[in-house]
Amino acid sequence: MCFGVLLGKLGYAVARYRRHIIDVNLLLCFPQFTEAERTALTKDIFRSSGISIIETATVWLRDPSQFRDLAQINGLEHLQSAIAKGNGVILLGMHLATLDFCGAVLASYVEFDVMYRRNKNLLLEAIMTHGRKRSYPRAIERDDMRGVVTSLKEGRTIWYGADQDYGRQHSVFVPFFGQPAATITTTSRLAQVNDSPVIIFTHFRTETGYELFLSEPLENFPTEDYKADAVRINQAVESAIKKHPEQYWWLHRRFKTRPEGQKRPY
Repeated sequence: MCFGVLLGKLGYAVARYRRHIIDVNLLLCFPQFTEAERTALTKDIFRSSGISIIETATVWLRDPSQFRDLAQINGLEHLQSAIAKGNGVILLGMHLATLDFCGAVLASYVEFDVMYRRNKNLLLEAIMTHGRKRSYPRAIERDDMRGVVTSLKEGRTIWYGADQDYGRQHSVFVPFFGQPAATITTTSRLAQVNDSPVIIFTHFRTETGYELFLSEPLENFPTEDYKADAVRINQAVESAIKKHPEQYWWLHRRFKTRPEGQKRPY
């Protein structure tokens, strides 16, 4: 933890562009914050991100089940019941700082596949691929929708993150902290493939360990209104962020795709 904090402080000092991205995101999402409050939160975000690097390396190099005692899982029975129905399960996640650590710990209880985005750096991609293979039976690249559909039709569970900006295609503009944000509708489409239940997965670092939360399957999801479904997803992400705003991946350019006529804020 201490070394992670040091990494975070170093990142804050040298990663000016990432600081800028975070500041813009916070300004848009929390306009009520003063400049001093945004700066303080930005420093906390970098510290949390630095710790995340250490957490990720830890579960990639060691058996994640060794850390079960540090993690309290709430709602595991919801996921187990949904899996038992045999229609596949969409584990709807979001890019919180503890994703890799808590995901690996959860996978030591319940097997599930994950989606990922290929890293352009070949060395990092090799390291990340090795780490994923230790915890997950299948790691499916983000654009491989056929692979996702196959997993669901086989009755498998798959982690799917719908909280980032993936461009205009297959997206609708719905509010995210009051700002129009390009939000994919793929979650609704995937849930319809095999009538798969959707369970929200959130996870946070605490003073004594980690807390993992698995919701009950979403009721009346998906609907025929994909835009309303996307609003619902963004509201779930907002609720998680409000618990620990410093533990969200604000380094991502969440608002890079804009409605027609609006300029990118970054």
